[in-house]
Amino acid sequence: MDLASFLNENYYMLVPALWVLGFALKRTPSVPNWSIIWVLLGFSLVFGVIAWGFSYTGVINAIIAAGIAVLGHQMVKQTIKKG
Repeated sequence: MDLASFLNENYYMLVPALWVLGFALKRTPSVPNWSIIWVLLGFSLVFGVIAWGFSYTGVINAIIAAGIAVLGHQMVKQTIKKG
């Protein structure tokens, strides 16, 4: 299985956008770390609904895009940190 089997191709561009938003939020002192994933999920849902309409698959794809962004960031972070 590959990424294409889980995430609609219309949402691919959302993942790097979420990375950039997460990076900016991480550098913002007034935003607590625990809230960043919720902001990313909310942004993903709102953007997905506005861009591609409100539907079950649209919401699921927005959630998956946010999950891929957070998982990808953590994979890079943990690989570079190496423990």
